[in-house]
Amino acid sequence: MPGISRRSLLGTLALAGVAVGTSMRFAAPARAATASGTLNIPTLLDPTTDSSGTKVYTLSMESGTTEILSGVSSATCGFNQAFLGPVLKVAQGDTVQMDITNNLSAVSTVHWHGAHIPPSVDGGPQNTIEAGATFSPSFEINQGACTLWFHPHALGTTSAQVASGLVGMLIVDDDSDGAAALPTDYGTDQFPLIVQSLPISSAGVIQSTTAGELASTTSFPVLVNGSNVAVDGTPTLAVSAGRVRFHLLNASIADLITFTRSDGGTFTQVATDAALLSAPISVTSLQLVGGERAEICIDLTSSDSAVVLQATVTAGGARGGSGTSKILSLTSTATAAADSLPSSLNTFTALDVSSPSATRTIALSNSGNTMMINGVAGTTMSAMAAAEIMTTVGATEVWTITNTSGLTHSFHLHDVPFQVQTINGTAPTGAYAQWKDTILIAPQSTNVIAMKFTDYSDDTYGYMLHCHNTVHEDEGMMAMLMVMSS
Repeated sequence: MPGISRRSLLGTLALAGVAVGTSMRFAAPARAATASGTLNIPTLLDPTTDSSGTKVYTLSMESGTTEILSGVSSATCGFNQAFLGPVLKVAQGDTVQMDITNNLSAVSTVHWHGAHIPPSVDGGPQNTIEAGATFSPSFEINQGACTLWFHPHALGTTSAQVASGLVGMLIVDDDSDGAAALPTDYGTDQFPLIVQSLPISSAGVIQSTTAGELASTTSFPVLVNGSNVAVDGTPTLAVSAGRVRFHLLNASIADLITFTRSDGGTFTQVATDAALLSAPISVTSLQLVGGERAEICIDLTSSDSAVVLQATVTAGGARGGSGTSKILSLTSTATAAADSLPSSLNTFTALDVSSPSATRTIALSNSGNTMMINGVAGTTMSAMAAAEIMTTVGATEVWTITNTSGLTHSFHLHDVPFQVQTINGTAPTGAYAQWKDTILIAPQSTNVIAMKFTDYSDDTYGYMLHCHNTVHEDEGMMAMLMVMSS
């Protein structure tokens, strides 16, 4: 498989591609938002529809420059623009085609994080796109309402490419009563909040290596939809709706982010990263590890004070961001309160794990900067193939994930979501007790998860399981999963 040294890319990844603009953050929206304020609202990308009914989305991986620090130009990358990317909205049952052109100078991939799709189109390291080439995967949207995202996933370069800005959101809708009860008018009462704790040197060089290799001048500004809140101020959003739905994504390469209201009040969580919750949950805080998503709703009217959302960053490595930043000030002109959300949003059924098809131990460990799963550093396709996990369609499995180190990890499984059974021997509560695809693995912890493999098998292409601290992933904490027909 093609591969490029991670360190050879640092600081240079975005310099030799096709520049699409200087200090340009966002292309003109495909659909105008009716809300006002200073919050950057990513483009909602409209597809074309071919004669078979397939919805075709056109994405190009571009490079350019963006002013992240005040008065400093940084080399960045994005989808269809110089930094970050558009939002794609699809519906369960849609057939979609993603026409992806790699206009970077380096090999890359585009992975559909959280999507239940065949491994041949999953966008893992077997689906590489050479510089200048186009890849056009087609697949059916085979899951209910949820918040997914897309980003590169090539061997050894994921951290540099994600940190540079190759991040976009994919929102899945369905026709269930629960989904219909939630706000769905993009730019009016439905908004993405892509939040990053971004390592960047005072010279504007985006960092993406291990903690010991970070520049001494590295800082960790908090970005919301590409805007540095310390430079641009707290984003504002004024809506006419009485209820607003936010799709939260922690797009940091390593750091954890906890969302709260500045007044200590509650908001309503309606989905994890993998599915709508069975019922809305009122919470005062919500922590997301790198790669994890959630959906929340906030209700307010013109008579209410502005709701201010905060993000508290906790370092996900030996060096990382820290502190609390205001990331959004929300107001509404609505004169009447929104109707109550239904008591049921989705049907959640616990997996039967009384007689699993297999039980496995997934041991996360390291030797210095070499990261391993079950003692193997997955830095090459051959290393991962030699230690691959093999299962079959229809199998229900229980995995015990151990972390005996002092490092924090973010565990992500491709293909199917999973259910957390226990964390250090205790059953989870709230949203963590339902469907997930990305979870925090704390130092010195043991997490037990269960999943059922459905629909897709392949004897050539595999899925990945890995740490979504992308630095750890590049340093080897990734393994291959082969789902076979029998």
